[in-house]
Amino acid sequence: MAGFSELIKNFDKTRDYVRDFFIYGCKVRSDFDRKSVRTYGDEKRRVESWMGDSMRYDDSVRGRSVSISVDSGHIPENPLYNAYYSKSFTDNDIRLHFLIMDILEDGSSRTLREIVDVLNDGYGQLFDEQTVRNKLREYADEGIVIAEKQGKTLYYSLSADRADDYVRDIAGLADALEFFSETPHFGIIGNSILKMLGLKNELFFIKHNYMIHTLEDVLVPDILEALNGKRYISFSTFSGRRKKTPDELGRQNQTVPMQILVSVQTGRRYLAAYIPALRRFSAFRLDYMKNVKAGDICEEYDEIKESYDRNKHRVFGVSFGMRRDTGTVTPMRITFFADEKREPYIIERLEREKRCCTVEKTGDDLYTLTADVFDPNEIMHWAKTFIGRIVSIEGGADSVRQRFYSDIARMNRMYGGDEDEHIQ
Repeated sequence: MAGFSELIKNFDKTRDYVRDFFIYGCKVRSDFDRKSVRTYGDEKRRVESWMGDSMRYDDSVRGRSVSISVDSGHIPENPLYNAYYSKSFTDNDIRLHFLIMDILEDGSSRTLREIVDVLNDGYGQLFDEQTVRNKLREYADEGIVIAEKQGKTLYYSLSADRADDYVRDIAGLADALEFFSETPHFGIIGNSILKMLGLKNELFFIKHNYMIHTLEDVLVPDILEALNGKRYISFSTFSGRRKKTPDELGRQNQTVPMQILVSVQTGRRYLAAYIPALRRFSAFRLDYMKNVKAGDICEEYDEIKESYDRNKHRVFGVSFGMRRDTGTVTPMRITFFADEKREPYIIERLEREKRCCTVEKTGDDLYTLTADVFDPNEIMHWAKTFIGRIVSIEGGADSVRQRFYSDIARMNRMYGGDEDEHIQ
């Protein structure tokens, strides 16, 4: 029987457990309905070994729930990076790695045949040419090994670039690496370079650091590669409200990627893409995506991109709604009250946060925001932060306005002060 190991083979599986159970879910053991309870126990032990003191335990009548509780402003390193350092490897992988590094350490260039001969004769290790070729190709893609063609033969040599040389010779580079290690996008790269150099981040503590999204960085390179190559991509998506998932493959999607959008409020990332089957644009949350694979080149990519560039100016957040074109619904007009003399900051906020909308003065202390967007619901979520200043709402879909009025009426029933107005 295989014993427990902190190393993982399938990062997607561990990413699912960390996200569903320890970040968003805060679930108890009985909520786990995938495979066996032992599987949940193994994943829990792995996360505990990575997160250390960042784990939180809460007891209730349902059982003990486990979650991750971290104040990003007080820690120098994202603890979720440890998940990336836990990938398993075989004995042959690690042995071949050090042998190749040792063979090329003298700086000479060697052919594949010469490297295999040294492995067999000099080290007594039997590796077939295809295995060594695949490893050298992998290292060439990573920049560890340089592959140069001389005539018809490929020669391999160890790259002379060394991170420690750059850090020593370039003033301030170490500080830049420390900052890079905690950036929202690909901070794991900066962190891995620091670890390789034996350095730690001691300068930058980011208060609003949305560290949970580092688990999505594993998807981003494939998406960006497809974007640059103007290719289709396929991927699986899952609902955040799922309770049981009999179909482990999730919902399959084939799209043409356009852009990765990032929320400045939550750090959440979305893939804006065109769905050929529906002939419309949509946005997919990266934290509910996995198994991204690049497909064929999209011959109509430039035409689709032009259409996207026109459409994105009618998107307030990330939703393209169900409207195929603007102009099918009367633009929404929301009028706000703001005292020009005492509350100039309200007017400044309207101008700063209007995005693709327009703001104009329509009366004494009255300012009207006009929005012709695909999904007015996104506007209303933002408009509710001005409760008490909304004078009128006109245009747009009737359902959107009625939902707003019903929400206000429900709030009044819950918090109205008819009988207890003296309570503050």
